[in-house]
Parts: sequence; C-alpha cells; structure tokens
Amino acid sequence: MSTKEKQTRYREAVRYLDNAKEILRTKAEKKDRYYQDEKYVKMACGTAYSGVLKAVDTYLEIKGKPIEKKKGSRISVDSYRKLLTKLDKGVLNDFNTAYELLHLAGYYEGLLHADAINSGLDAFSAILNKIRPMGEPPLSLN
Repeated sequence: MSTKEKQTRYREAVRYLDNAKEILRTKAEKKDRYYQDEKYVKMACGTAYSGVLKAVDTYLEIKGKPIEKKKGSRISVDSYRKLLTKLDKGVLNDFNTAYELLHLAGYYEGLLHADAINSGLDAFSAILNKIRPMGEPPLSLN
C-alpha cells in the first residue's frame, strides 16, 4: 500500500470518527451522563463502527493480511478476530470494544450512556493511531 493510499484511508476513517462525534455533540442532546435521543446515538454509533471497519481493513492490509471479501457476502466479525488475534492483541481488544459498544450496544440496542459510547470511540481512536501515517498528528483519546 502506498503512503498516499494509506494517508487517504486514514483520513477517511478519521472523517467517520469526526462525523460520529459531531452527531453526538449536535443532535443527541447529552444531559448528565446520558444522551437523550436514541435515533442520533444509533446513527453516530453506526457511522463510527463503519469507520472502525475501514480502519481495521487498512491495518490488515498494511500488515499484509487483507481479508478477501467474497462477492455478495459480508466479512464476519470472527474473520476479523482470527486475523487480529495473530497480529496484535491490543488492536484485537480495541476492535472488540468498538464492536461491543458501538455496533451492538450503541447501534442495535440504542445504549444512551455517554461514557460507554465514548469508550467505544476511544477504542476507535486507538485503532486509528495504529494506522496513522507519519506526519499526521496523533488522535487524542477522550
């Protein structure tokens, strides 16, 4: 993967993170420790998890272990987990955290607890920092 392609993919994944944070900040109406609007929390979590998948796909490709997507099918979470187990337990832990908090709890179940959602976003940021090209500033974890 070229440096330019890596940078493009990194910036695209960061854009997903930024969009998710913007949705939470402007639409989800946080009161105390809870978001008030489930629709926007689900939207933000779905956006963030899509970015997680882009970041993990990029990470795997950088490591020379891209996942082959079969036409007309989706890549299973277990496929990601198997590869990440062999490559980097830290990225695996961050992926599992993002999957559980953003995809399952946030997107599917409509979890409104802001600290939990932010933990999922922090896991996403940690994955992004693993694929960050030289010259790009590190993302701060919330």
